[in-house]
Amino acid sequence: MYGLALIYLFLGISIISDKFMDSIEVITSQTVTIEVKDNNGNTYQEKVQVWNPTVANLTLMALGSSAPEILLALLETSTKLDDCPGQLGAATIVGSASFNLLVISGLSIYAVSEENDNDPERDDTVPKGIKKINDMGVFSVTSITSILAYVWMFVVLIDQNV
Repeated sequence: MYGLALIYLFLGISIISDKFMDSIEVITSQTVTIEVKDNNGNTYQEKVQVWNPTVANLTLMALGSSAPEILLALLETSTKLDDCPGQLGAATIVGSASFNLLVISGLSIYAVSEENDNDPERDDTVPKGIKKINDMGVFSVTSITSILAYVWMFVVLIDQNV
């Protein structure tokens, strides 16, 4: 019975995850028509995406992948409003964030090799198999704010008293 219940729950999670990914696609594929002037002063209409795809994917995927941890922290906090805060909520959020930043980024970089590097948009000046971050601004902001958050958490918790 326990195994069947687990299979049933995993099936539900997979359906919800599939719907979530479909929703992300619908949200990030939205376009709007704007008027653009060229150098000669002529105006024409051009369709542009509402969302920057990199920012949208980072934001929505971070929210989607961290939703269980966020809900767990909210549940623990709401059940212990007058008590000492528990360690479970903060620990799961910090653990999930560090796993996403360090392990997933590292594995993604490690997975690219010369044999499986078949990116059609590859810049010809960069040889195959070389890892290159195309949108360095977003990656820099994510990395810097994550490091600052970990340093701030260390400073706040160094005396083991919040």
